[in-house]
Amino acid sequence: MTTTPSDLPAVIRTYLAAHTSGEVDAAARTFAPDAEVTDQDEVFTGAERVRDFLEGAGSEFTYTTRVRGAERHDAGRWVVLVRLEGDFPGGVADLRYRFLLSGDLIARLDIAP
Repeated sequence: MTTTPSDLPAVIRTYLAAHTSGEVDAAARTFAPDAEVTDQDEVFTGAERVRDFLEGAGSEFTYTTRVRGAERHDAGRWVVLVRLEGDFPGGVADLRYRFLLSGDLIARLDIAP
């Protein structure tokens, strides 16, 4: 079901805002201790590795992030459509952030085109 970004669960909105503004501690608190993040075919499992992802993802580039839409698949599964624009190769990337929630935390995040 297509929805608006304002309808996203609070934990997803908090993650997106914190990660966009570089607030690693706030973003890390949105993940379950055994969470898994997949980005560019690299898998980060557990709190320490997820923090590595949060600290390093895109840090070599300057870019803006804009949420373009959201889809709810069920209470715990959401897809957020995100556009990045910046000084990375290609300059523009449209990505799908696929979230799996466990209670009030993110259990899994897959980022892919």
